[in-house]
Amino acid sequence: MTLTDSLIMLAAGFFGGMLNAVAGGGTFITFPALVASGVPVVMANATSTVAALPGYLAAAIAFRSDIARIRPGHIRKTTIWTLIGGTVGSCLLLVSSNAAFSVLVPFLLLAATSIFIWGARVREWAAQHRSMVVPFGAGTMLPVAIYGGYFNGGLGIVLLALFALWGMTDLNQMNGLKSWLSFALAVISFVIFSIGGQVAWLPAAVMSIGTILGGYLGAPVARRIPVPWLRALIAAIGFGMTALFFWRLL
Repeated sequence: MTLTDSLIMLAAGFFGGMLNAVAGGGTFITFPALVASGVPVVMANATSTVAALPGYLAAAIAFRSDIARIRPGHIRKTTIWTLIGGTVGSCLLLVSSNAAFSVLVPFLLLAATSIFIWGARVREWAAQHRSMVVPFGAGTMLPVAIYGGYFNGGLGIVLLALFALWGMTDLNQMNGLKSWLSFALAVISFVIFSIGGQVAWLPAAVMSIGTILGGYLGAPVARRIPVPWLRALIAAIGFGMTALFFWRLL
């Protein structure tokens, strides 16, 4: 990597880690940055997930007092389902070719951005229909974890909607649990992607430094930043990256 590439990886990691801690959407920054530096798309997706790992942990530590107010049994149960689903999703990514994944990427980014844009409505709908599911159950956690293991984009928003479906209402608790489960998923993905040889280690190391700083600083930011500004920024990034990857595909 050149010095310019290193600075881009560091900046992308910082802002990606901060977005993940605040509301999700960090992949909209980290994944395109890796692709732009020449990393193949499957490896870029895997590397983006691995680089986000320390940032997720930093955010979980920052939210530790909020996580502590969640029943330990619920945390253990959801962590187990996350590890199982993440294993399945990560293995699916390993058997995907770069050509096939390149076709899927713009559609995945579009779906993740759309989920983010209408995340509040999804969470509202989920809260109204929480009696339809078993809170903290495998039936809802596993599919989300499989998606996260395959493509990490928009995972934070999907998790927040899922928590609303379970009946959670404290946003700080939800952000804390989101950060912890994202960390657990990233750990299992790290192991699988490492064994599969799909991690670009130097970009991942530089980017992870940024995600640590951004992830830890993101927690206090989450309590202060105007939500409409943040949502507009992430939406612009998400749709911009979607358009870019559709252009690359065509």
